[in-house]
Amino acid sequence: MKPYIFWMVSLWASLTMGQTLSGTITSPDAQPIEYVAVFNKNTGTHTHTNAQGFFQLKDVSSSHVIYFSHIGYETLELPIAKASELENITLVLQPSSVSLAQIVITPEINTLHQITDITLKTQPVKSSQEILRQVPGLFIGQHAGGGKAEQIFLRGFDIDHGTDINLSVDGLPINMVSHAHGQGYSDLHFIIPETLEDIEFGKGPYYADRGDFTTAGYVSFATKDRIDRSAVSVEYGDFDSFRTVGMFNILETERSDAYIAASLNTFDGPFVSPQNFNRFNAMAKYRFSIPREQSVTLTASHFQSKWDASGQIPQRAVDAGIIGRFGAIDDTEGGNTRRTNILMNHEKQLEGTKRWTSSAYYTYYDFELFSNFTFFLEDPINGDQIAQRENRNILGFQTALSEERDLGATDFSYEAGLGVRYDDVNDIELSHTKNRNEILERRAFGNVDQINAFAFLNTEFDWGKWKLNPAVRLDYFKFDYENFLSETYDNQSERKAFVSPKLNVIFAPTDRIQFFLKNGIGFHSNDARVVVANNGEDILPAAYGSDLGSVWKLSDKLIFDTALWVLFLEQEFVYVGDAGIVEPSGKTRRMGIDIGLRYEPVSWLQVYTNANYTYARSTEAPEGANFIPLAPDFTSVGGIAVTDLHQFSGGLSYRYIKDRPANEDNSIVAEGYFVTDANINYTWNQWRFGIIVENLFDTEWNETQFATESRLANEPAPVEEIHFTPGTPFFLRGKVTYQF
Repeated sequence: MKPYIFWMVSLWASLTMGQTLSGTITSPDAQPIEYVAVFNKNTGTHTHTNAQGFFQLKDVSSSHVIYFSHIGYETLELPIAKASELENITLVLQPSSVSLAQIVITPEINTLHQITDITLKTQPVKSSQEILRQVPGLFIGQHAGGGKAEQIFLRGFDIDHGTDINLSVDGLPINMVSHAHGQGYSDLHFIIPETLEDIEFGKGPYYADRGDFTTAGYVSFATKDRIDRSAVSVEYGDFDSFRTVGMFNILETERSDAYIAASLNTFDGPFVSPQNFNRFNAMAKYRFSIPREQSVTLTASHFQSKWDASGQIPQRAVDAGIIGRFGAIDDTEGGNTRRTNILMNHEKQLEGTKRWTSSAYYTYYDFELFSNFTFFLEDPINGDQIAQRENRNILGFQTALSEERDLGATDFSYEAGLGVRYDDVNDIELSHTKNRNEILERRAFGNVDQINAFAFLNTEFDWGKWKLNPAVRLDYFKFDYENFLSETYDNQSERKAFVSPKLNVIFAPTDRIQFFLKNGIGFHSNDARVVVANNGEDILPAAYGSDLGSVWKLSDKLIFDTALWVLFLEQEFVYVGDAGIVEPSGKTRRMGIDIGLRYEPVSWLQVYTNANYTYARSTEAPEGANFIPLAPDFTSVGGIAVTDLHQFSGGLSYRYIKDRPANEDNSIVAEGYFVTDANINYTWNQWRFGIIVENLFDTEWNETQFATESRLANEPAPVEEIHFTPGTPFFLRGKVTYQF
């Protein structure tokens, strides 16, 4: 055979059998774009870009059409005509308005993350309280107008402040283990909302890279690596609310970016006794990158806050006219807290498709909270005020190696990682106090040292339309508690290891539909003080979960998702406010259904809703006394969003939670509510003007509610009933932003 004939036959054969398409995708300003969906219309094979914008797609031949899609960019189609177009191509995606058409359904584990991405881009977070509300099905309640961490509800859990949900930002853990106020306490107020770039979430215990507290699910926040323009905004409204934010681009070169951000909040609230709330936030972020090779990101942040609070008030005091809904039995409640973080993230592209990522962090944190849940139940003379205090250092790191391989009939990828977290908690305290400054009795006082070392292996086998995702995680815990109240030196220690396997199966027959079956075992750790008091029993109660569901892109304008799920827990946690600890309360079972719908009738308008039903019961209590206190059985969130209509944007949103049991026999009920918020914005050149209205229809609602036994000063005997924090009434504020 003549050489040129052999060359032509070889070329034809290679193109017919398919080769690998590789390249880099950037924005017009040459910034790499991560998680661009790369899809072969002819074969259904798919991949996505890495942090450097690099991708490889196999089985590509001449005449194939490849398209590239990412939220906020125009979809690009690339017809393949010859072999020279297959290697090291560079593509530029052009920005465009956000559209549901940009969503591509592939056999990915967290497809719904794309919908959250659309929500964040079309409805930017306007306050710290809205950060978690971006997650479908997640409800929050605020106890102290932005002082304390929010109370969280998800999948039939009253998660309190974070016991059953894993929270992180840029890889930095937010949950506080063995916290003075409650296990898993998660205060997100150190995040400046305007710096958020992405919110990733997953429900259930199905993710090997997520450890402690991942029972109901996880939420992972990512802040912007760079900002396009500097901006300053000022916001003012009812109840003497004031907020100002500045974000300043201080470095922008081909390989590096840096910006700083700061904000100041003040708020008195609608209460008779002003909250005198103030919070200051500061953040700086620097990123240095070498295209397709490696990048280093350094982030530093600080926040500090202090506030007064009117606390949870008893319904009987309001009914009797002793106080109004915004009054107080004890208005000396309140607190102060601060947190400083230093975080380094490193990514390096090794040979081939190998990728190495690492992070290391340090956090300094202190906390002081004054509460009075029971008023004069324990101390009729001085009252029952308690102080909860701590200061801690958190140090940790995590590193992981990932790789994609072609095994012929299947694509194989893995991520193997390990890490450690150390919490050094000093002077963790619960004391009976008077008027915030006098300690009447120390009830708990000591030091906690807690270590969590872990390793995980996540694997994925991809057959084009099918993906099999077996994974496993190993955690080791060491709990130390030094009790200062003992007459002699008293330092107790316990250890425990936990193995949590996962198995997820994904099937996407087309680029418009996905079916999934997720299975896994997760856990949440117990408070170190409870661990040593129980001699090491019930240290890491397991959670066993399964999800069966689908995501349907019914058209370019309509997306529907649903999931049936079940979750068994070996142990619940109940926070005991007057004792300052968490204690076990037995096994539980939850079953439910999640439904979501998003529709885009025209390019500038999106309509969305989700509904979540849960049947939650204790499995060890008799029928009729097996309700799980405050576990919501039905919630729904939805609204309409105007994305861009002649420089106007805005939206109308609602959130609804049904009446739910406040105690085990449902004899005390926490009232549900339906609250509507609205906002409208107008952009003119470099200016943006906005009006924000919370509780548009001035609904009377109780934001947080508890069944509590308390006694007022003039009562002969205690009463158990609903104690609540009133929800904010009609709340109007205006905002002006200038970009430069």
